[in-house]
Amino acid sequence: MALKTTAFDPAEYLENEEDFADYLNSAFESGETAIIAEALGVIARAKGMTLVAKETELGRESLYKALSKQGNPEFATIIKVMTSLGMRLTAQPLP
Repeated sequence: MALKTTAFDPAEYLENEEDFADYLNSAFESGETAIIAEALGVIARAKGMTLVAKETELGRESLYKALSKQGNPEFATIIKVMTSLGMRLTAQPLP
């Protein structure tokens, strides 16, 4: 019998704003813009991309594209998405 596997989707495990914040903070720690954009996309899918698109007044398809590893979202898009997800950016001094 062949082993059957399925793709891992972290969006399936993010259930609330605290989960969203923890996941995004991990992405911020990487310092990689592609990882941060992708993490925002995962969180948006966990919440529901259609709802995020409606709340941000941005197109759903353009959000999928911008919030991927290959995406390059504008800063305004990042702020709108984070607000829709119930989060905000904060600054902390480096250790």
